[in-house]
Amino acid sequence: MDDTLPVFPLGSVLFPFMPLQLRLFEERYLVMLSKVLESEPSEFGVVLIERGQEVGGGEQRFTVGTLAQIAQLEAPEGYVVLVAVGTRRFVIDEWMPDNPYPEARASLLPPLEWDESLAPLREEAEVVVRRVLTLAASLGEEEWPADLQLSEDPSAASWQLAGIAPVGPLDQIALLRSNSLKNLLTSVISMTRDVEETYRTLWPGDGEPDGAAGPAADDGL
Repeated sequence: MDDTLPVFPLGSVLFPFMPLQLRLFEERYLVMLSKVLESEPSEFGVVLIERGQEVGGGEQRFTVGTLAQIAQLEAPEGYVVLVAVGTRRFVIDEWMPDNPYPEARASLLPPLEWDESLAPLREEAEVVVRRVLTLAASLGEEEWPADLQLSEDPSAASWQLAGIAPVGPLDQIALLRSNSLKNLLTSVISMTRDVEETYRTLWPGDGEPDGAAGPAADDGL
């Protein structure tokens, strides 16, 4: 990337092909938004905060992130609501002084290539993720609905499965660093099954709660 990249540190990980909604009210990020909107496409980087808070600055940040392309803006009184979509991954080469928002020199990571031999692995990942999302919802831990529609593009759907898998932020960072779609899908399956095992130790019954069994891979969800 030739120019410095405006960066928004967040308490969550953005994946390619996943939506992001932000409510901007800090002056430094309103300044950043004005700068971002000068270019087309209007993009900024999103990285996970390693230590610190989203508000006020001074946080420590991970060095791998995802570009967010702005798709929609609304400006109620006193703040701005922004909707964006994750596109390409990047790594931070050098953090620049805040101006007043975070900026960095960054390099884009190559897209991960899809191969049809990965189709069974992608289907398995979908079954596992949907099953555990259903279980999570039964325990009051729902973040994404188990019947969320995925992209018809298998590469995009693979990233979306990583984005909705009910795993923690450090696992999400590991997924974002994947160097192949095979590695990504294998890790999604393994990490999600670990979460499933944890959930089941929290469930007092011997069997599954109603609806805990995930839909089959050919349900068209």
